[in-house]
Amino acid sequence: MLTRRTALAATVLSVMLLSVPAIAAETVPYTNAAFDAAQKAGRPTLIEIQAPWCPTCKAQAPILSEIEKQPQYAQLLVLHVDFDSQKDAVKRFGAKMQSTLITFKDGKETGRSVGDTKADSIAALVAKAI
Repeated sequence: MLTRRTALAATVLSVMLLSVPAIAAETVPYTNAAFDAAQKAGRPTLIEIQAPWCPTCKAQAPILSEIEKQPQYAQLLVLHVDFDSQKDAVKRFGAKMQSTLITFKDGKETGRSVGDTKADSIAALVAKAI
């Protein structure tokens, strides 16, 4: 039986749950300064080298988005590198093609994949940053 008190409690709980901030990785465009600062601080980092025209990158995007929303990745910094316009960054990371994912932990590279679109292996790669 739904009483006024139960209805009020349910409403208050709903409002509280909706007002809780989402815990997710920080995602920003790549800059040398952002990467260097993250590495100096030992911050877990994921480099996503992408191109807007790339079908593999488009397949990776929703997988990465879901992974990055998970609470254990709240400290993860995700840096997006545009394969076409940021050739200096592409070269810096030794990437040969778009759809390259690279993880860093404590200032060291911990993993790399190219062209992977399997959720479980992408999740395993990202976990290497934590």
